[in-house]
Amino acid sequence: MTASRHINTKSCDWGTPSKYVNAIKQFFSGAIDLDPCSNSHSIVKAKVEYKLPQDGLKESWDHSTIYVNPPYGRNKSNKTTISDWLNKCLDSHAEYNSEVIALIPVATNTKHWKNYIFGHADCVCFLYDTRLKFLVDGQEKGTGAPMACCLVYWGKDDEKFYHSFSGYGYVVNL
Repeated sequence: MTASRHINTKSCDWGTPSKYVNAIKQFFSGAIDLDPCSNSHSIVKAKVEYKLPQDGLKESWDHSTIYVNPPYGRNKSNKTTISDWLNKCLDSHAEYNSEVIALIPVATNTKHWKNYIFGHADCVCFLYDTRLKFLVDGQEKGTGAPMACCLVYWGKDDEKFYHSFSGYGYVVNL
């Protein structure tokens, strides 16, 4: 995990809880075009999914709507971190005018927040679920995450984002 947190599972399949998947799909008018961090247990069901061993960072993100629940720790085999995923979110928004939502840990003191979120993203929803219960292998099990999480939005409709997610957390325009 980031911000000096310890990894508490070897699974890379920490899936997004259904209430957030449903809210994100509704925000994106019913469908998510790309999920670049998918896995065989994902409930996101985007139109295009990049699943391991496929490296979503190396694939095209030229899609209108993108949802990213990136790996939070360091990938030792390809030497990537959450910073690489957030950079790709920002680049996709800038290059393709994609609307991107990322589910990430709240770690506002990190370089990736300073480089890719502050001054670049449009909104952040700091989730009320302070110990978000991710799906593990597609199932609700285990304890909550060891950190607070948020949804970061790079897009064009701050007002819609606010109305769609203010029931799930505190929304801040950046």
